[in-house]
Amino acid sequence: MPSSKNKSALQEKKSDSHSNLSAISAERIKSLRREKKDINELIQGVLKGNKTALSQAITLIESRSKRHTDDIKTVITSCLPHANKSLRIGITGVPGVGKSTFIEQLGLLLTHKGHKVAVLAVDPTSSVSQGSILGDKTRMEELVQDPNAFIRPTASGESLGGVARKTRESILLCEAAGFDILLIETVGVGQSETTVHSMTDFFLLLKLAGAGDELQGIKRGIIEMADAIIINKSDGENVKAAKRAKVEFNRALHMYPAKQNGWFPKVKLASALNNVGIEDVWTMISKYAEIVKSNGFFEDKRANQNQFWLTQTIEDSLKREFYQNETVKAEFPEVLKKIQSQQISPFEAADYLLKKAKS
Repeated sequence: MPSSKNKSALQEKKSDSHSNLSAISAERIKSLRREKKDINELIQGVLKGNKTALSQAITLIESRSKRHTDDIKTVITSCLPHANKSLRIGITGVPGVGKSTFIEQLGLLLTHKGHKVAVLAVDPTSSVSQGSILGDKTRMEELVQDPNAFIRPTASGESLGGVARKTRESILLCEAAGFDILLIETVGVGQSETTVHSMTDFFLLLKLAGAGDELQGIKRGIIEMADAIIINKSDGENVKAAKRAKVEFNRALHMYPAKQNGWFPKVKLASALNNVGIEDVWTMISKYAEIVKSNGFFEDKRANQNQFWLTQTIEDSLKREFYQNETVKAEFPEVLKKIQSQQISPFEAADYLLKKAKS
């Protein structure tokens, strides 16, 4: 019978063996992750509508690593000829308005009608911890299981406008994968909604009744950009308040100049929780698409979107090059100290650093 000392040694040997095996397995996993993916295989997967390949491709284009630059360009260039064949719908609204529930019900309606729906849901990034919850897949339990739906939650990072830095490229990849309806959910009202408006064909603003902003038309810029206002949660005791809000918003909309596309924004009632009014919303969007495609505005807007993203990309590239400039990185801390000690103004400092970057 083995002594307790021998048994302990045997157990220790087994433990060491298990530890070594775990270390080998961990290193193998890391090695597999480091292996360069076959870009052509990835592209073909996207074009065939493979959702795993699409997720991997979006993760790739979101990378900030310089070593991925060429691969990103290859993926975008290869997918571009297969894109631009969808209807892009931007959806925004204050937190708590029910965006996720509304998007899920609209998405399910569209997949039942034979459409392929991609949801790009952008979650706000904390300015303190730099973290994001990314809980949209959890909130859209039924839609996430639909084979004709794809949900991609993304952190907004430092981007304004409630959209992630690479949302535009993600749209192109989803279109190349065969998704003909794109629902782009933004962080919410308050930031520069011009960004999401510039990348979508139809801009939908979700509102709550009784929020106290019907008469003043709240955030005039957002109201002017909206192609429709949906008063969500119009159910139960909220029905009367929702109907009053609809009247007030209709009055507010009549105060704004007519849109160039020949469309007058509509105000609709809906209860996403009870799946009421969703079909009416889709009928309205379909009518809008029919009008703007017949009068040529649809193509004009797409052309304007491309122009906007050209200038936006140039600005982003210039900003990135500026902060990566070695001279700027070396001088920045000292210049910042001078600003804080009020030796120079922020405007003088900016001019100085820009000249340093150019030289």
